[in-house]
Amino acid sequence: MTDTEIHARISELVAEEHELRQRVVAGELAPEEEQARLRQVEVALDQCWDLLRQRRARQAAGQDPDGADVRPAGEVEGYRQ
Repeated sequence: MTDTEIHARISELVAEEHELRQRVVAGELAPEEEQARLRQVEVALDQCWDLLRQRRARQAAGQDPDGADVRPAGEVEGYRQ
């Protein structure tokens, strides 16, 4: 996945996040459903940002950025902020 593709995926996920919030306000989606899907979206966003950081670090080190892989959700979510 290229940086451009990762940025596109991030944009899609952010748009979905906004849509979920709007659907709850409009009464089209139960808050519990929103929270469950939002959690999935947040994890996917964290994975995308992590992948971008890996790619940039590899590139800065003179390595092939395409060698970066999406890390498991449990690993990405376990990082300290």
